[in-house]
Amino acid sequence: MSGSKAKAAPSGGARAAGKVRGAAAGEAVAGSEPDSGGRLGEGDPAPDFSLPASGGRTVSLGEMKGKPFVLYFYPKADTPGCTKEACAFQEALPQLGHIGIDVIGVSPDKMKPIEKFAEKFKLTFPLASDESHAVAEAYGTWVEKSMYGKTYMGIERTTFLINKTGKIAKAWRKVSVTGHAAEVLKAAQALG
Repeated sequence: MSGSKAKAAPSGGARAAGKVRGAAAGEAVAGSEPDSGGRLGEGDPAPDFSLPASGGRTVSLGEMKGKPFVLYFYPKADTPGCTKEACAFQEALPQLGHIGIDVIGVSPDKMKPIEKFAEKFKLTFPLASDESHAVAEAYGTWVEKSMYGKTYMGIERTTFLINKTGKIAKAWRKVSVTGHAAEVLKAAQALG
């Protein structure tokens, strides 16, 4: 893939009329905050993606076809919460790998800070750049946030466990970092 443009395309009808198909409004997605109108939920097809990633890699839904994986969205490389989350996934990587699960992290950062982040903390799994936030939008993780009375758009810390058929097995929204990687590992082990 050339440059840093992201592709996010519907897969299996996951998007219709500009909305991401998911649980009904107000219906909870397991292990998450209540759903707020059309966000992806368990059983929904994972939207297609292809993104540049750390280590000169490209990650895509197509290349993951036939194997389960963790796709997690984080707001910004090398910040305290994102570092704690990434290091926890790195620590869980041998156990996840043992059951055939890969991990992909996605942020709106450019590749240079992502590469520095991966190198600084010895993160071996791919960290992808979604500068255009097209993939985050497709997954419903590009949301309005507020801080100190100001609103802005950004990534909602979210993790998806995607099964080998390319469907969402579990979604965690508004993730609290402490203990999260262990919770994801437990759910991944239950995939069987």
